Amino acid sequence: MTEQARRTKPSKVDLLPEDIKKHLDEMLRDKRFSQGQILDEVNTLILNAGLDEEATISRSGLSRHAQKTEAIGQRLRDLRESTKALTAQLGDKPTGDTTKLILEMARSLLFKATMQQMTNPDEDAAVDVGLLKEVMLACQRLESTAMKAHQREKDIRKAFAEEAATTAEHVATQAGMTADTVAQIKKSILGIV
Repeated sequence: MTEQARRTKPSKVDLLPEDIKKHLDEMLRDKRFSQGQILDEVNTLILNAGLDEEATISRSGLSRHAQKTEAIGQRLRDLRESTKALTAQLGDKPTGDTTKLILEMARSLLFKATMQQMTNPDEDAAVDVGLLKEVMLACQRLESTAMKAHQREKDIRKAFAEEAATTAEHVATQAGMTADTVAQIKKSILGIV
C-alpha cells in the first residue's frame, strides 16, 4: 500500500467543529495574529463550545496545520499565476479562463500519455481515459455556456444602444436639429460609421 493510498488518522484540527475550524483558517490567512494568539483564541473557543480539554490543539498541531494551509494556499496562488500566463497566451476569444486552462491541461495530459506509450509501450498509460472524456465533455459544456453568455451580453448591449439611439433621435428632433444631424447622432450611438 502506497503512502498516498494509506488513510491517515484525522488531526485534532480536522475534528474541530466547522465554525471553529473556519475561524482558525481565517486567523491564519489574516497574518495579523501570531500563532500564540491563534492558539489561545481557538482553544478558548473549543472549551467554550463545551468540548473536552483533549480536543484543544497543541502548538505543534497548529504549526502543522498552518504549514499545510500555507502549502495549499501557495499551490492555489501558483495555479492562479499559471492560469493567467496560459490564458494570456491563448488569446482573447470569448471563453472563460477556466475553460482555457482545462483545455490546455487536457492537451498536456494527452501529450504525456502519448509520449509515455511511445517510449514505454509495455507500461500502462498514467492517464485515466474515462476521466479525460468527462473533462472534455465538461469543457464542451463550459465553452457552450461561455459563448451563450457572450452572445447574451452582445444582445443586451445592442438593445441598449438601439434604445439610446431612439431616445437621442426623439430629443434631437424636438430640439430642432436637422435630419442629417439626427441621423449622424443615431449612427454614432449605434456604432455605425
